[in-house]
Amino acid sequence: MCQVEEEYHEQLERVDTPSASKKCVKCKEELAAVVIRAGDAYCRNCFRESFIHKFRAMLGKTRVIFPGEKVLLAVSGGPSSCSMLSQVQEGVSQNAHKKLRFLPGIVYIDEGGALGQHKEMRQKTTSELCDMFRSTSFPFYILPLEQVLDLPGSVLTPSPPSDQPGSAYKAAVDLFLQSGGSGSDGKAEEQECVSPPAVQESHTRLLQQLIGSAQTLTAKQDLLNTLRQHLLVHTARTRGYSKLMLGDSCTRLAVKLLTSISLGRGAQLAQDTGFSDCRYGDVIVVRPMREYSAKEIAYYNHMFKVPSVVIPNLDTKTADKASIQRLTQSFVTKLQADFPSTVSTIYRTGEKLQTAGGSSSSSSAAEDAQRCVLCVCGLDTAAEEASALQATLISEQLSRSSVPVKPEPHSPVGQCCSSERPCGGSEGASDCCRSSRHPEAIELRSLLCYSCRRTVGDMSSVAHLPQYVLSEAQRRQNRSAMKEQISEFLLDDADENH
Repeated sequence: MCQVEEEYHEQLERVDTPSASKKCVKCKEELAAVVIRAGDAYCRNCFRESFIHKFRAMLGKTRVIFPGEKVLLAVSGGPSSCSMLSQVQEGVSQNAHKKLRFLPGIVYIDEGGALGQHKEMRQKTTSELCDMFRSTSFPFYILPLEQVLDLPGSVLTPSPPSDQPGSAYKAAVDLFLQSGGSGSDGKAEEQECVSPPAVQESHTRLLQQLIGSAQTLTAKQDLLNTLRQHLLVHTARTRGYSKLMLGDSCTRLAVKLLTSISLGRGAQLAQDTGFSDCRYGDVIVVRPMREYSAKEIAYYNHMFKVPSVVIPNLDTKTADKASIQRLTQSFVTKLQADFPSTVSTIYRTGEKLQTAGGSSSSSSAAEDAQRCVLCVCGLDTAAEEASALQATLISEQLSRSSVPVKPEPHSPVGQCCSSERPCGGSEGASDCCRSSRHPEAIELRSLLCYSCRRTVGDMSSVAHLPQYVLSEAQRRQNRSAMKEQISEFLLDDADENH
């Protein structure tokens, strides 16, 4: 029977939940200030040391960035890229414990024109970022996305990579130390020209027409990411940077992995989510923030006052089902809230993925005809007749056709098309129904991977694509036609061996 003065707290079992009142799991002395995962409670100093060590260990164990190299940091203003900038700024300082020995630069792509932002809003954003970049003393470049319309076709052609074997890393370190490792002379000279160039209204309208030609938000986001990547690579090449550093976090890469699979980019997962991406040859894309979760980055930025700028994008204030990218992000983040190992499980699974048929070095040496004209990855459409890809393409053709697809009989002289559905025009003339088709779209399709085919297929017209894409496609078509004309005069590999 219950009594008034009876005490029950000694009999109840207390659940041990992670809290900030625990001791730090690393130093065992200070009270924990942050709990990243269950059982991982860190004090302020230990959390900072662990965060910094993880970044420098990622760059050290991969040995992709050589001492003295110029590395371009792609900063979008978000928490992850600004945290990456803070790590590099602290790593290259004179009092750093394990000093980073590369020469950093910063680039920001202003995408306000594609989103329809006012000129005043774009100037406000760029001015905030200018103040942030000036405090780093690094050279920086603020470029509007409209400049992508004036890129040369060479941005889609991989350049020969520089041969730097792993055994030469130690020799490069010794050489850098002997030379003093100073690169401050170039910084002061580069920092004088930082004002963003003027943007013509005609270029902004063309960019809006290009993004607006995509019928779905999924295609718009995919197209925007491709254009941004092209401009980043071109900037790195023209400014003399051999590495391009992105701020993709572990959470973002987990979402990107599932999104890429949904969009048919399974063959390109290793390049899209790996630490290094060598598809462009002379410019290697690296992702040193891929070990950090979004929660970990948010805690670090809040505790150590790392500034960031809130910039809207295409899926801002949209519903969860507005696009495949938005739906996947919502699915992963909500699942992560209930199951904290979701992001790490997806991320670790993606680490094991590799491109079939060779390493990245062999794929970068492939011919231009074997690469997609948009994403510059290897074409994944050379499949057998009884493959799943061919079945998908046939199903797509049947769904778009109003009549069953069958071989068309030869049309009589003076009449085009088939005898079942004559159009009344002369074959090959302008009044033929075949003349209304767009041959450039049909030819461009053969130069795209499966995912980029889906993106271009959602566009109202391929004529809205930038001129450098269409010019590169025409160049490859002419080269393929010339090769076919002289094919009987060329020796095969089997003939050369004899």
